[in-house]
Amino acid sequence: MKRNKLLYLMMLLLGMGIMAACSENDGEVEEFADWQNKNETYFNQLYASTQQRIAKGDQSWKIIRKWSLPEDNQHFHANLGDYIIVHILNAGSSTSGSPLYTDSVKVNYRGRLIPSATYTGGYVFDRSYNGKYNPQTMRPAKFAVNGLVDGFTTALMHMTIGDRWEVYIPHQLGYGNKEQSNGTIPAYSTLIFDIGLAGFYRAEAPTVRASASTGKWIER
Repeated sequence: MKRNKLLYLMMLLLGMGIMAACSENDGEVEEFADWQNKNETYFNQLYASTQQRIAKGDQSWKIIRKWSLPEDNQHFHANLGDYIIVHILNAGSSTSGSPLYTDSVKVNYRGRLIPSATYTGGYVFDRSYNGKYNPQTMRPAKFAVNGLVDGFTTALMHMTIGDRWEVYIPHQLGYGNKEQSNGTIPAYSTLIFDIGLAGFYRAEAPTVRASASTGKWIER
């Protein structure tokens, strides 16, 4: 009789332990579950909807090919991951042209991921400002155009000063299949940047009198 009671007690405790473990696991949230599939589906759907907007005459959306790729021909055809998607939030009035690959830029920016388990607006992984977007109070960050991920570089090379774009970058033109920043940017992440171009620096060719090249910041 005692043996039966002891066996019953052991089974009861074991069952309680299993239930507690299940309860703990149920409370855990996997932030980036099925991340590659979610990101590819997100970008593919956005690409299709952007094509429809453009076909209807909406000029606030663009699809732009990676800066270094040629036009399609019999030997080459671009893939979906070779494009960025742009939503124009503000169009600048500058006539100074766009930054070149060899230029440097001043930008106000914020980068985030697509929505995830607990970050419904997308996890913000980098930014040059806090609070609301206000070019009058911001201090722009400086970058070399050729020192950024291909998607960011592609966007900059099509922007003019005063432009503010929301740019959607597929993982192929972002960080690819490698996580960044200790996992805060998982592999296969679509990157969403809010970018405002404040100016760019262009070097000038050396003259006979000057052995080194000079240049200037263009901000209007």
